[in-house]
Amino acid sequence: MVDPSSFVDVRGVSKIFETGGRNTEPIAVINNVSMTLAEGEFVVYLGPSGCGKTTLMRIVGGLETATSGEVLLGGERVTGPDRRKGMVFQTYTSFPWLTVSENIQFGTKYRTDISPKQKQEIADHYLDLVGLNKFADFHVNRISGGMRQRVAIARTLAAEPDILLMDEPFGALDAQTREHLQVQMREISRIENKTVIFVTHDVEEAIFLADRIVIFSARPATIVEEIEVTQKLPVHRDMTTKETEDFFHLRNHVRDTMRHLETDDDAVDV
Repeated sequence: MVDPSSFVDVRGVSKIFETGGRNTEPIAVINNVSMTLAEGEFVVYLGPSGCGKTTLMRIVGGLETATSGEVLLGGERVTGPDRRKGMVFQTYTSFPWLTVSENIQFGTKYRTDISPKQKQEIADHYLDLVGLNKFADFHVNRISGGMRQRVAIARTLAAEPDILLMDEPFGALDAQTREHLQVQMREISRIENKTVIFVTHDVEEAIFLADRIVIFSARPATIVEEIEVTQKLPVHRDMTTKETEDFFHLRNHVRDTMRHLETDDDAVDV
């Protein structure tokens, strides 16, 4: 039986990229990182640009292979991508020739364990969860960027993955839309009890969303600090949470920690 406190188990993961150039050295991106995530926990990866946090998330998702170490998901070794890992990226990944409802239903397309009726019921559930009922029959090229990201989140959730992996999903949105989706994402994760890894550069976003923040060093990534946000902020949060003294102190602490990390201005984001 899998221990729910170590639902995701990252064991001594390192990653080195071979550049292939004649006069260039391999790039060490991650250095012997270990951590566990509890089932239903919302963990945010924070660190300098190019430090390797996205690469680590992709290794958990099976999209990259570790040079050494391993990742276990629900007690099983991750060897590649599959339906158990749901991905949401910064760029919009909706299908413009499908309606909002059809896009969400696409998340169930390859499921053989449920009937067409059940697929429709699942799609309707997530359509309601992200608040897009009124736009169900709209094609996605007729809705805003924030709505498209809600469609992407709903479609990913409709596949009912064990873990949701989110790489800067709100990075391209305006500030007001971004704040709205932060509130909605926090609520969705609570309702669905979904295990989430969320990558961001935004300190306030990280604090608002996270149960726990993992701060990484500059490349090659090692863990600098882990912050249990739920020990400092309530589980239920809204925009007024950002105005509290506890949020203010936590933000200053994280910013101070980030400020002291070495950065490489020429780093690519990995």
